[in-house]
Amino acid sequence: MKKYNFNAGPSMLPREVIENTAKQILDFNGSGLSLMEISHRAKDFQPVVDEAVALIKELLDVPEGYSVIFLGGGASLQFMQIPANFLIKKAGYVNTGVWAKKSLKEAKHFGEAIELASSADKNFSFIPKDFDIPTDLDYLHFTTNNTIYGTEIRKDLDAPVPLIADMSSDIMSRPVDVSKYTAIYAGAQKNMAMAGVTVVIVKDDMLGKAPRELPTMIDYRTHVEKGSMFNTPPVVPIYSLMETMRWVKAQGGLKAMDALAQERAKIVYDEIDRNKLFRGTVATEDRSLMNICFVMNEEYAELEKPFFDFATERGMVGIKGHRSVGGFRASCYNAQTIEGVKELTKAMQDFEAQH
Repeated sequence: MKKYNFNAGPSMLPREVIENTAKQILDFNGSGLSLMEISHRAKDFQPVVDEAVALIKELLDVPEGYSVIFLGGGASLQFMQIPANFLIKKAGYVNTGVWAKKSLKEAKHFGEAIELASSADKNFSFIPKDFDIPTDLDYLHFTTNNTIYGTEIRKDLDAPVPLIADMSSDIMSRPVDVSKYTAIYAGAQKNMAMAGVTVVIVKDDMLGKAPRELPTMIDYRTHVEKGSMFNTPPVVPIYSLMETMRWVKAQGGLKAMDALAQERAKIVYDEIDRNKLFRGTVATEDRSLMNICFVMNEEYAELEKPFFDFATERGMVGIKGHRSVGGFRASCYNAQTIEGVKELTKAMQDFEAQH
């Protein structure tokens, strides 16, 4: 039976990325060595890093004066590393969910970090809007897409201060005006690569201003100066990232990814809104295109497990909602196909017909 992967992360990758990476794992560039066992200093690997960086810069139209670096530790390490490098006196955070809350907690280790707005009072079911932004902030931090709750900020905020964004789960799904940001970071395991590498885009002239002595590994300048090679980088994930960026470019870049994301999401949300069994969980105007969350209508609550079993038998993988929300979550990252979302909605329709 064909499987349709709706996992929230690590998530679906394009088939050709998996196959091309697998070939290099068996024999990297005809060297007789596996990609898993080559030296990161090997002359054949440096071009992989260079091409991966170049493709990220090309696809996101990164301006001059920014560096792209590859780090370990996931976005969770960046919750600490961002304020360590950029928090001078005060930073503002928008609390839209679990990951945003965790990033605020880490920032408080390094100075004054204030919550500018929050949607916690309504279980993070909307994106706060029209909140005041103090002009004395070193930066405004927000999480663009909330994987657990299914809300998304699909535009670059207008703010009187520099922006920093955790774009882990929607980077490369739409064009971004990078010039508005001091930093953008993303765990790569949604839209960019297999798990194991974190992509950080930093504005070079904002580095080195923090009033603290930084440990070598925490200082972004270390990794900018060494081209992500200060210590051994995650070789295989970086290769898979390069292959994914090649794929995104071949599909038509970020405008094409954006159009596809909107098409996929419309198919699923239209069915959620039509189907008597289901309902969405967040404000319509803030619905994520990446993580589509829904639950059974109250009068059909007892059908939650039967529908999960029914969809699983149809080949749907990873549609169970996060434990803090319940219900279902269909993650539709770049590699998700129109066929996949149509099969999901067909399962919803067929289950409704039975009940």
